[in-house]
Amino acid sequence: MSVPIIVVIVLVVMFLASAIRVLNEYERGVIFRLGRIIDTKGPGLIILIPVVDKMVKVDMRTITMDVPPQDVITRDNVSIKVNAVIYFRVLEANTAVIGVENYLYATSQLAQTTLRSVCGQVELDELLSEREKINMNLQEILDRSTDPWGIKVSLVEVKHIDLPEEMKRAMAKQAEAERERRAKVINAEGEYQAAQKLIDAAALMSTQPISLQLRYLQTLNQVAAENNSTTLFPIPIDLFRPFLSHPEK
Repeated sequence: MSVPIIVVIVLVVMFLASAIRVLNEYERGVIFRLGRIIDTKGPGLIILIPVVDKMVKVDMRTITMDVPPQDVITRDNVSIKVNAVIYFRVLEANTAVIGVENYLYATSQLAQTTLRSVCGQVELDELLSEREKINMNLQEILDRSTDPWGIKVSLVEVKHIDLPEEMKRAMAKQAEAERERRAKVINAEGEYQAAQKLIDAAALMSTQPISLQLRYLQTLNQVAAENNSTTLFPIPIDLFRPFLSHPEK
C-alpha cells in the first residue's frame, strides 16, 4: 500500500472521528455553525462538519443538586446553618446554553442566595414546624427565576437545620417545662372530675340515707381484710336507732 493511500485513509478516519457523534437518549446536542446556533439534535447519530460545527451536549435528566450549609439569621435573631437539596431539569436545551453562561453554577448560586433570603424572613419556630411551607416557597421562587434559562425546578427540600448548642439547651428546657405543664393540667382535670363525681354521689346518697350506712359497712369490710393492722371505727348511732325506736316489752 502506497503512502498516499495511507494518508487518505488516515484523513478519512480523522474526518469520521471528528464528524460523527452519538448522543444517548437523555442527551441533546446544541449545534453551533460558525458561532451561530442552527439546531438542537439528538438522540442518536449526529454528523457534524469538522472545524465548522461545534456541539454542546446538554443532559435532559433530572439533576439533584446539594445546596451547601448557609449561615442564616432568622427574623427572631437566631443564628443557624441551613442546607437543602433541589431537583431540576433542562426543558429547553438552546435556552440553557445561550441564556446563561453555566446553568449548573448559576442555579447553585441562585439556590444559595434564595435559601438565605427565605429562611431569614421567618422565625425559628416557623422554620422548624412549617417545613413544607418553606419548601414550597423556595421552589416557587427558584422556578420563576430559572424559567428564562429553560430550567424547571420541580422540588426543593430543606435537609437539615443546625442549631447552636445554647439554643438546643433552651429548647430542651422549654420542652420539659411544656411536658410538666401538661402533666399538671391533666392531674388538675382528674381531680376536678373526681370531685364532680363525688358531689354527684353525695347528692344521690342524700336521697337514701341507708345507702351511706351500706357504704360505711362496705368500707369496713374492705379494711378488715387486711390482717396486719388494727383499725378503730366509730359506730354511727343511726345503726342503733331501729332498736331504740321499739319500746321495751
